[in-house]
Amino acid sequence: MDFLLGHSPDPDDAFMFYAMAQHKIDLRGHRFEHILQDIETLNQRALRGELHITAVSIHAYAYLTDRYSLLPCGASMGDGYGPMLVSLDQPPSQPDGIRDWLESKTIAIPGLKTSAYLALRLFAPEVHTVAIPFDEIFDAVKTGKSDVGLIIHEGQITYADQGFKLALDLGSWWKSLTGLPLPLGGNVIRKDIPRNIQKEVADILKESIGYGLKHRKAGVEHSMPLARGLDQEGADRFIGMYVNDFTIDYGPTGRHAIREFLGRAGQQGLIPEKVSLEFVE
Repeated sequence: MDFLLGHSPDPDDAFMFYAMAQHKIDLRGHRFEHILQDIETLNQRALRGELHITAVSIHAYAYLTDRYSLLPCGASMGDGYGPMLVSLDQPPSQPDGIRDWLESKTIAIPGLKTSAYLALRLFAPEVHTVAIPFDEIFDAVKTGKSDVGLIIHEGQITYADQGFKLALDLGSWWKSLTGLPLPLGGNVIRKDIPRNIQKEVADILKESIGYGLKHRKAGVEHSMPLARGLDQEGADRFIGMYVNDFTIDYGPTGRHAIREFLGRAGQQGLIPEKVSLEFVE
C-alpha cells in the first residue's frame, strides 16, 4: 500500500523513521511518503483524517479515537522531564507560587491540541495563552509578545543558552504527582486500513526504531539536518530523552500513564470524558 506518513521535523522523530526513510529494513512492499510538519499541524490534519499514519499529541488523540488507533510503538514519553515553562524574569521557586505567578502572565504555547498545553492546564487551569509555532516561542518572549514560553523539542536543552530561566518542568511535576512518565506524543494509524496491514505497519515501525538504536551513530547523523542549533552531542542527548524503552513499546506503565493523563484531563473538563484507548495489537 501507499501511505502518507506524518512526523515532526525533529531529531527524535527523524531517528525513529531513519531506517524506513533510508530503506534499511524490509518495508513489506509498502511505500511511505514522509511528510514533515510541526506537531500541531499534524494534530489538525489527523482531526481531518488526511494522513494514513502520523505522529500526534496524546492530547489530540482524545479527539481521534473514532478514526485512528494507537500504534504500540513510537511513543514520546518524558520520564521525569518534559515541556518547560521559561521566562526572562526570575520565577518563583515553589509550585503554588508559580501557579499564582502564571495567572498574571501571557504564555506562548505550541498549539491548543499539544500535550504540553494539556499538561499546563492540569497544573494551572486558569492561565492566559497565545498559540504560536513552537519554533517562534523564544522570539515571542524576547520581543514581549508573551511573558512566558512553553517550550518543547530541542528548546528543552537550549533555553539557558538563550538567556531564559526555568520556571517549571512539567514532566518533573507530573512525575512527582503521579510517579508516571508524561505521555507527550504517539503514532496513530487510520482504522479503515485492514487490521493485518495495521499490524504490519506496527512491526515495520518497531523494526525501524530498533535499527536506529542498534546503529545509533548513523541514526543521529541522519537526524542532524533537523537538529536546529544542536551539535551532534546535543542531538544525541535529545534523541536519548525521547527514543527509549517506551518508544519500542508503551508497555503497562506507558499505557497506564496515558489513561491517567487523559483521565485527569477528562475529570477536569479539559477533554471529552472517558477516552477509550485502542492499540494495534
